[in-house]
Amino acid sequence: MARTPSLRKLRYFVAVAESGKVTQAAVDLNVSQSSITTGVREIEEELGVKLFDRQAQGMLLTREGTRFLQQVRHVFQAVDEAFDSTRVHSPTLTGRLELAMSYTVAGYFLPPLLAQFQRRYPGVEVRLHEAPRPVIQAGLKNATFDLAIMLVSNLEPDTPLETHLLIRSPRRLWVGSHHPLLERRQVGLEDVAQEPYIMLNVDEAEQTALKYWAPSGLAPRTLFSTSSVEAVRSLVANGAGISILSDMVYRPWSLEGRRIEHIDLSDPIPTMDVGLAWDAGRGLTPTAQAFHDALIEAMAVG
Repeated sequence: MARTPSLRKLRYFVAVAESGKVTQAAVDLNVSQSSITTGVREIEEELGVKLFDRQAQGMLLTREGTRFLQQVRHVFQAVDEAFDSTRVHSPTLTGRLELAMSYTVAGYFLPPLLAQFQRRYPGVEVRLHEAPRPVIQAGLKNATFDLAIMLVSNLEPDTPLETHLLIRSPRRLWVGSHHPLLERRQVGLEDVAQEPYIMLNVDEAEQTALKYWAPSGLAPRTLFSTSSVEAVRSLVANGAGISILSDMVYRPWSLEGRRIEHIDLSDPIPTMDVGLAWDAGRGLTPTAQAFHDALIEAMAVG
C-alpha cells in the first residue's frame, strides 16, 4: 500500500512550488535544502509522477504538479478549518471591520485568509472595499477604512501610515514555453527591451516597472497595456510578448492550457511587498486588531 505524504513534506512541496527554488523554500521554512529536496523526491516516488521540471531557472511545476498543488492547498484549507472549528473562538468580539484592499490583494492573496478569520470571529461583520492606493490612503486617514491590505512597496517613504509586512513576492520575467530567452544563461533588461512587452497596469504596476527600468536607461517595448492578469498570461503563453510580474500572480498555465515559464533577471528588480496598513494617529479598532493579529499568525504558520 502506498504511503500518504506527511504534512511536513507537503509544506516542502508547496514552498518549492510557490518560490520556484529549493534554496528559497529552505529559507522560507527554515530547514536545510537537503530536507526539501528529499521530501519532494519522496512525494514524487510515492505518487509515481513527476511534479517538477528541474531547469537552470529553477523548479517549474509540471501539469501534474499544478493539479497536485491545487489539491494540497485544499488539504491545508481543510486542516485550518478543522483547527478553527475546534479551538476556542471569541464570541464576545462583535462589530464591523471596514477592510480596504488593492486589486492584486483581492484576487491573489486575501480570500483564504479572510475565510479563516470569518470562521474564527463569526460575530465580526467584514465589509470589503477594493480601491487604488490613493483612495485607500485617504480612507484610512478619514476613518472610512479601519485597516487595509495593500502593496506597501508602493507607499511613499514619508506616508503617515503604520505598516506590517506580510510577504515579499519576487518579480521575474514571464515567457512562453518555447521562447529563445530560455536558452540564455543570463537574461537582463537589455534582452527584455528587444522583445514585445505586455504591460500590466493595475496597482501602479506600470509606474513601478518604469521606475526599475529607469536606471538602465532602457524602456520596455510595450505592445499592449492591460488591467487583466489573465490577458497578460494568455498573451505571454501564446508567444505574443513577454512580461515581468510577481510570483504571487504567477501560474504556469494560461486559460488555454499553454505553458508559461519564468526567468530570474540579472538586473536588480524590486519585490512586490504585501502588508497591512492603518492610520498611525488613530491606531486599530478592536476588530481591526483582531484581523491584524489573525493574519500575522496565519502567515507565520503558513
